[in-house]
Amino acid sequence: MKQFKRIYIEITNVCNLNCSFCPPLKRLPKFMLLTEFSQILDKVEPYTDYVYLHIKGEPLLHPNLGEILDLCHQKNIYANITTNGTKISSARNVLYHAPALRQINISLHSFEDIAISRLKELDSYLKEIIITAKYLNENTDSITALRLWNLDKDNITKEAMERNKYILNILNQEFASLDYSSITDSKLRNKGIKLMNKIYLNFDYEFAWPSLNASYVGDTGYCYGLKTQLGILADGTVVPCCLDEDGIINLGNIYQDELDNILNSTKAKNIIENFGNRKVAEELCQKCGYRERFS
Repeated sequence: MKQFKRIYIEITNVCNLNCSFCPPLKRLPKFMLLTEFSQILDKVEPYTDYVYLHIKGEPLLHPNLGEILDLCHQKNIYANITTNGTKISSARNVLYHAPALRQINISLHSFEDIAISRLKELDSYLKEIIITAKYLNENTDSITALRLWNLDKDNITKEAMERNKYILNILNQEFASLDYSSITDSKLRNKGIKLMNKIYLNFDYEFAWPSLNASYVGDTGYCYGLKTQLGILADGTVVPCCLDEDGIINLGNIYQDELDNILNSTKAKNIIENFGNRKVAEELCQKCGYRERFS
């Protein structure tokens, strides 16, 4: 088994939405060049069988998405995509003909900011997603995971309740019987509901991206950063996990160095050792609430 279960590669940090739960981009906007992605893929291939084509940004915006997925297939690496789903119709042909595509996660909560009076706008959005999910289900081996990650800690949706009901009613018509009250059951969180073979609906709490300006969480705990995963930003910056969206914990640059050298740096080794001892040394990690899910 290779060292990492997943390596996140941010093929673009550009997004077409401005969701309230996602912090504004502080870095220069960038679409990764195909030559850059190919270089990265060569370097990560010995370390993983699975790449995730996102950190920040909307991967379906990338003009070379088809070629990127082709390169993954040539390397026998499976690709996973997380998308807001708004560009699913324009990317459909690419997704249909990508044998490397293992899973596509569609964040339905991207419509969190739509006013209740405008819920009808969800109709065409959901229609395109359902068409794509069903085709992938019937004609490929790809998994589709529809996400509603907008629950609060009491398992009760806040202002998203009416949106969730609207979405679930449409999914109920297309797939299976869904009881909205069931999403308040904590047992469903992270497990989800099987709508059809290889099509799932997943629920989870809304989470806040870690930030140096966030509240202090603590200096003890554990994280899978550099244990089972790492991230590579569009400019080549290597970070311990997919939540370091600004490259605060900069371990090196994949374009300028080999991944083996980066992983064996003093900084990377210290992070791994500290987490192994349940110590959280990096300031960003001390202000990350997401890692509490691993405790």
